[in-house]
Amino acid sequence: MSSSFQAPKGVSEYVPPRADLLQAVRQRFAEQARLAGYGYLELAVFEDTNLFRRGVGESTDVVSKEMYTFTDRGGRSLTLRPEFTAGVLRAVLEHGLHKRGGLPVKVWTTGPAFRAERPQQGRYRQFYQLDLEAIGSEDPQVDAETIAIAWNWYRSLGLTRVRLLLNSLGCRECRPAYRARLQEFLRGLDLDEATRARIEINPLRVLDDKRPEVRAQLAGAPLMADHLCAACKTHHDRVRGLLADLGIAWEDTPTLVRGLDYYTRTTYEFDHPLLGAQSGIGGGGRYDGLSEDIGGPPLPGIGFGLGLDRTLLALEAEGAGFTAPPRCQVFGVALGEEAERRVFGLIAELRAAGVAADMAYGGKKLKGAMKDADRSGARYAVILGERDIAAGSVQLKDLAGGDQTAVPLTEIVTTLRERLAR
Repeated sequence: MSSSFQAPKGVSEYVPPRADLLQAVRQRFAEQARLAGYGYLELAVFEDTNLFRRGVGESTDVVSKEMYTFTDRGGRSLTLRPEFTAGVLRAVLEHGLHKRGGLPVKVWTTGPAFRAERPQQGRYRQFYQLDLEAIGSEDPQVDAETIAIAWNWYRSLGLTRVRLLLNSLGCRECRPAYRARLQEFLRGLDLDEATRARIEINPLRVLDDKRPEVRAQLAGAPLMADHLCAACKTHHDRVRGLLADLGIAWEDTPTLVRGLDYYTRTTYEFDHPLLGAQSGIGGGGRYDGLSEDIGGPPLPGIGFGLGLDRTLLALEAEGAGFTAPPRCQVFGVALGEEAERRVFGLIAELRAAGVAADMAYGGKKLKGAMKDADRSGARYAVILGERDIAAGSVQLKDLAGGDQTAVPLTEIVTTLRERLAR
């Protein structure tokens, strides 16, 4: 009989073996980040609500509709993080990482984020992300570096269908004129009252509207790409040139806005065509004014958030073949009390040698223990009984082929390591 309790609706939970795959995907990213010089941050899961209001933007769906906000016992308004960038920048400023020299500050983190959305495949209320940020440099090479880290990670997982969509949203110098031009265009459309209100607050967010009836009217909208100042155009051209040098293909997407207000200049999204409506599996961009927005000094920055949930869905949809390391390579079967003691020690010795090992517990008979061995996914079983102890050997069984041989106890660890390395 199972418990009557269930996880709240919309929570993405993972149990073995799928959870093992999730962890392996995380670890592969950690290696990519380490190779590029990014240090790891462990962040608060909830923040002062005003951090997101000021940083992410009052007009965004995230802030206006989707945040999990509560008042704590001290009367403070707190919010479960709906995204990572604002919290990462807050941590960098609070702990003075930007004052240690050697800008940009290069950090990454991972964990759950929370949005009160309608649950569906690939869109959850509790979801998991990888986040990477480079704070303190306007250099286009940093833009290209962040894109390359994500791109190389996807490739390392075996994903070949990922598309990189690229745009520039300009800066605080050239965007005001474009904003006025866009507002003029949008005011002439047949839009609902809420969307009309958004035109006056942040018209770029209207370009991110996914409703077909709205998108049909946006076909002739003016584009930021046609209104970039000289500095922004030079920056964007430089980013594209660097990506070309790295052999990374992109698609110019002048309507790409993304859903957060802090983006400036380089904006990008990773898309996977096999995921249907929820095809975005990650994205990011520049946020050169965000530090000032939350009360910090001028600190340009760029980063991304990659969806772990959707990346797993993409791996499964594409049949990429990336697998988690085996949880068990060798399974111990003991027949008798003395054998149990010795197998327990042997399992510990194998683990110390870097071999994933497990054993049958509870004094099971041979038949039940071998069933456990088959279920474990191990390549080999080591079987030890009284006669084996007397002979100073252990039976080594290939669980796939069925071959079984006696190996001296003193040589079993070396033998297994050699066989597993083949």
